Amino acid sequence: MKFLPVLLVIVFSLSKGAEAEIQSEKVSYKAGDRELTGYIVYDDAISGKRPGVIVVHEWWGHDAYARERADMLAAEGYTAFALDMYGTGRLADHPKDAGTMAKEVIATKGVMHERFIAAHELLKRHATVDPSRIAALGYCFGGNVVLDMARKGVDLRAVAAYHASLTQTIPATPGTIKAKVRVFNGADDPFIKPDKLATLKEGMKTAGADFEYINYPGVTHSFTSKRATEKGKKFSLPLKYDADADADSWAKTLDLLKGVF
Repeated sequence: MKFLPVLLVIVFSLSKGAEAEIQSEKVSYKAGDRELTGYIVYDDAISGKRPGVIVVHEWWGHDAYARERADMLAAEGYTAFALDMYGTGRLADHPKDAGTMAKEVIATKGVMHERFIAAHELLKRHATVDPSRIAALGYCFGGNVVLDMARKGVDLRAVAAYHASLTQTIPATPGTIKAKVRVFNGADDPFIKPDKLATLKEGMKTAGADFEYINYPGVTHSFTSKRATEKGKKFSLPLKYDADADADSWAKTLDLLKGVF
């Protein structure tokens, strides 16, 4: 039985080789004349093509939080791409700067769509991705982006928006929205104005979209980010992490993705 230790080593080595290994890299790309830097991540233990999911960052810019959400999606078996809506190296440390950069994208005609589509096409071309199965998640500013892209009729299976202020630049029209749409917001979020919420719901109804609005009682803005509470205190803003709302919205998101893919 002297061969037994060797056999055990071989078996252990084979099992280690079969374990999941998450691969990630920064990706430089362009939209128009703007240089952008995104982050793509996937599990290389999965064979064949799988769905791709775009992650759109908060108004702070492409930061660690957006990449963390992409990592979470990769752990669930998706190829995720955390895009960049502002430009390489453009990150805000102060709400005033964040607001300025977000407004540049929102107010400049065509920029939001151009930069989203650049990321959309990049993800579709990735070797691990089935280009017919793409979804998008957006946080805060990013939530507004993915909702606008759904209303634009971008080819997406699903869209989920979290603590989005519901500012829209593209109106909903009948038959345009291809994605199933879910919006997760806090009932105590002061950035959610009643008129904008009414416009969102009416537009989704007019478009005939598969739409659901999930409202969390007692929850305020940026509830999915563990950094929110600290930032809220620093800048005297109504930002606060809520573990229960975060967990529930994520579980519902995973159910949504499984349902459409």
